[in-house]
Amino acid sequence: MGDKPELKPRPKTAAGMGRGKQQNGPAQTAGSNGKARTGARTRHQDGGRSGQHGLHVWGVFAAVVALTVGTRFYKLDEPDHICWDETHFGKMGSYYINRTFFFDVHPPLGKMLIGLAGHLTGYDGTFPFEKPGDKYGETKYVGMRSFCVSLGATVVPLAFLTVWELTQSLPAASLAATLLLFDTGCLTLSQYILLDPIMLCFIMGAVFCQSKCDSHRNSPFSTLWWFWMCGTGCFIALAFSVKFVGLFIILWVGLKTVSDLWDLLGDLTLPLTVVFQHFLARALCLIALPAAIYITCFAVHFHTLYKSGSGDGFMSSAFQSTLEGNKLYQANMPEDIAYGSTITLKNYRPAGGLLHSHWHLYPEGLGARQQQITAYTHKDDNNLWIIKRYDRNPIAEEPVEFVKNGDLVRLQHVATQRNLHAHQEPAPVTKRHFQVTGYGENGTGDINDIWKVEVVGGAEKSRVKTVRSKVRFIHYMTGCALHSHSKTLPKWGWEQLEVTCNPFTRDKNNLWNIEDHINHQLPNGTFEVYQPSFLGKLSESHAVMVQGNSGLKAKEGEVTSQPWQWPLNYRGQRFSGVNATDYKIYLLGNPVIWWGNLALLAGAMVVFLVEAIRTQRGFADPPQIAEKKSSTLCAARWMATGWALHYLPFYFMGRVLYFHHYFPAMLFQSMLTAIMYDYFLQLVEHHAQPRVYTRIYHWGTLFIFSILLYSFYLFHPLSYGMFGPLADNETSSMYGLKWMDSWEI
Repeated sequence: MGDKPELKPRPKTAAGMGRGKQQNGPAQTAGSNGKARTGARTRHQDGGRSGQHGLHVWGVFAAVVALTVGTRFYKLDEPDHICWDETHFGKMGSYYINRTFFFDVHPPLGKMLIGLAGHLTGYDGTFPFEKPGDKYGETKYVGMRSFCVSLGATVVPLAFLTVWELTQSLPAASLAATLLLFDTGCLTLSQYILLDPIMLCFIMGAVFCQSKCDSHRNSPFSTLWWFWMCGTGCFIALAFSVKFVGLFIILWVGLKTVSDLWDLLGDLTLPLTVVFQHFLARALCLIALPAAIYITCFAVHFHTLYKSGSGDGFMSSAFQSTLEGNKLYQANMPEDIAYGSTITLKNYRPAGGLLHSHWHLYPEGLGARQQQITAYTHKDDNNLWIIKRYDRNPIAEEPVEFVKNGDLVRLQHVATQRNLHAHQEPAPVTKRHFQVTGYGENGTGDINDIWKVEVVGGAEKSRVKTVRSKVRFIHYMTGCALHSHSKTLPKWGWEQLEVTCNPFTRDKNNLWNIEDHINHQLPNGTFEVYQPSFLGKLSESHAVMVQGNSGLKAKEGEVTSQPWQWPLNYRGQRFSGVNATDYKIYLLGNPVIWWGNLALLAGAMVVFLVEAIRTQRGFADPPQIAEKKSSTLCAARWMATGWALHYLPFYFMGRVLYFHHYFPAMLFQSMLTAIMYDYFLQLVEHHAQPRVYTRIYHWGTLFIFSILLYSFYLFHPLSYGMFGPLADNETSSMYGLKWMDSWEI
């Protein structure tokens, strides 16, 4: 290892994550960067800039890739049954293969890619993916797992390349890769048919491309500068197209971009026209290009899923009319509603449910103990209602009479023969509303069963139309309006949507439309349903996804977690198996890595504070270390910002949360750990004697990497699977390794 060469002074851009202008690729040379300073301490980093050191870097990188492939693809076909959320995302891949429409709370790209991978590897889309633990049998599932693990594995080499770009330190780059390589959590999360490995790949791709773009900031508008900026835009779009939490990497890149533009604006040597060109370039690459990619993903999604499927009920009637096989597709039913018609009523809001009832009663203490009325997003016979005159039942011999705007009606539930009823008892969840129930016997009830039909925008006595009419049902006695919203009932109500009678009659959630219409006295005819445009479908899909996300709740018996638990590695997540005879997989981070990351994160906060105080007090570092130290701390601050953006927002989310939500933040935390390791090496190099530094560097590095390898050896059964008793039994392969009582191992 030669003496550390002296760097020529270069203008520093505060917005950059690492050094000033760098050459392309890790094998950089700077033999001509200046004379080696006399008496310089030897910095024993294989990440030096000679060609020989460049070969070392590529050699280590090749080893990282080989180890990543080996650890990630090992035992990929085990267990040969559904693990955790494979039941969802494998099923959704099947939907794409079969072209059937479904609803999910995430954007479509990840599921489309899983379906494509299955199709290309021979999976025919027929496996039901009913529940975790079901055997795959002869199903060709390994292709989908291989695709997910291939993308998930990229985070390790990408972390190496990113930290190398930021620090030019081989130990730091190697440590970043090793932290992710030997983390049992990252390994487990990447080996199954899930969205997480796909999203983590795209997040890391965006961070790497941003770091490469920063390395070319002294040659703006060059080919490579454009290439890496476009790459950043592509990856942030892909991450957001897999999961909405991809928004956080967009925010991170956005903050970097704003900081960069602010520095350019403060550079008085640049004409404003050049600053404006920088702004336009970033708007093109980081706004317009990602938006185009994101919208294209939905265009492919809508084009692929053109058949009616399980997700129809979540969408509006107009949306459903675009799906082949749906009753509303080229609708063939009576257009005008008549008394005696059997209908379904759909709440008009995004993700609105169908008016529904069943034999179950409201519990004691929640208003009248009468039949439950709910809204249900799936189609079944309990959604059917007969619309009748308010004062008598329909008679077959009577001429057909159509329902008109302003009529008084009763709605009788077909399956239970009870009438839609309201009274001045508080609703079960929304106490300021009135309770809606099913009441009466065989269609006979009381005056509280009467509702007035109001057609929004309709002329007086105009006919009520199938699908097209927006209708309010105003309760005759109380004046409240039939209402539904996103609030769900407890388990006694089967977690279906609450239906109430809302005293505020102009609430937009009081609107309904007739979706299905059966009347054998009327001729069926086709009529034009106002099919939404592409932008209309795009807008509705997002409204439904956002609402679905906010309403996610834990399944019965499911273990959830809180954000404060995640950095502590407090509780993992069971992927497979519970009993001694089961094949057990448990998502848990390598505790040595996670607790080390937490300690280095705390150390970084202290360093940031100390450096801020030193700067405020006017302390200056010696010129020979000032630039390197400044660029290292700048990179560390951006990694800490990425960690905060991917972690802190979860404290403000109302939806159910799981341990795996922390892993995007963990990527940034691991890279921060590696960068801070490089920073501490710099301090030791500057303050210690060369011989002391050499010993600390070599023995310290050996100790750290040995501990990481040994900890992976101890905890690898969590990822690769284990049989037998739990860790508190002496015969368990994890005996003595249950370091926290909250671990379910």
